[in-house]
Amino acid sequence: MSEYRCGIGLDAHGFVQGRRLVLGGVEIAYPLGLAGHSDADVLVHAVIDALLGAAGMGDIGRHFPDQDAKYKDISSLVLLDRVKDKLVAGGWRVSNVDATIVAQKPRLAEFTDAMEANIAAVLKVEKERVNIKATTTEKLGFTGREEGIAAVAMATLYM
Repeated sequence: MSEYRCGIGLDAHGFVQGRRLVLGGVEIAYPLGLAGHSDADVLVHAVIDALLGAAGMGDIGRHFPDQDAKYKDISSLVLLDRVKDKLVAGGWRVSNVDATIVAQKPRLAEFTDAMEANIAAVLKVEKERVNIKATTTEKLGFTGREEGIAAVAMATLYM
């Protein structure tokens, strides 16, 4: 008998000067980046939390604390790869990942295919098992005021 589990992840970071903007492992030309200890990739952080949640393994902060200097400016795809290894060691396989990036700016639709490919490659699943969408909040909230970006993700695992 197979077991299936779902998890949800949410992350948000504010914009800052002097950092590059990375989402789903894709560097996006934009005058602002996101504040954070690692590369601040909110999309990958939400995916990581969704995967860890589905496996009952806590959250990103438990595994990669932002007080630990070894994670300073690290690529979130590297962290995702380490989470994938933990899932495999626990007997879990990724069924699918579905995520939404919330940002008033920049426009992200042209980048979602590359984001899906990056995440799928790290998780070692077919690209069709990863779906990334982007939306605005119609100028509402901190994302609508262009103060930062948020992402929410859902992941399904099976064993």
